[in-house]
Amino acid sequence: MARRLALFFLGVPFCLGLTAAPAAQGAGDDKAAVRAVVENYLDGLRHNNVESLKKAFWPEAKLFFTKGDGTLGQLTQAEWYASFASSAGQDAKADFKIASLEVTSDAASVKVVETYPRSRYTDYLSLLRISGKWMIVNKIYTAEKLAGK
Repeated sequence: MARRLALFFLGVPFCLGLTAAPAAQGAGDDKAAVRAVVENYLDGLRHNNVESLKKAFWPEAKLFFTKGDGTLGQLTQAEWYASFASSAGQDAKADFKIASLEVTSDAASVKVVETYPRSRYTDYLSLLRISGKWMIVNKIYTAEKLAGK
């Protein structure tokens, strides 16, 4: 019994240390760190810059969307980055806005709205803090045609 208690009490400070570290950073710091990752994402979109996108996304992240026929569509990072080849370095004619940003411990959710002359994309980005670094691990999005354009 004493041995079990000793092992239990030896484990408590270790566990407390693990849970206390992220909390000590502070919610404001986490939001700023998440916003910085999303700004890399937005910079990549604004300037068709794949390197900025790679700074924001976990390499195995996928992008999910609903196809025109109502079925699930998805892109790997490599497939998505290839779509930027023809416009690399060109500035996008769009307005980009972070509509919401929430952080809970090691997880975050960010809504981004991209308004182009003829369409609007709404992105929902899922981020995780992995080994102390925030990364976008998943993106779902929807696109709408803008009326009269």
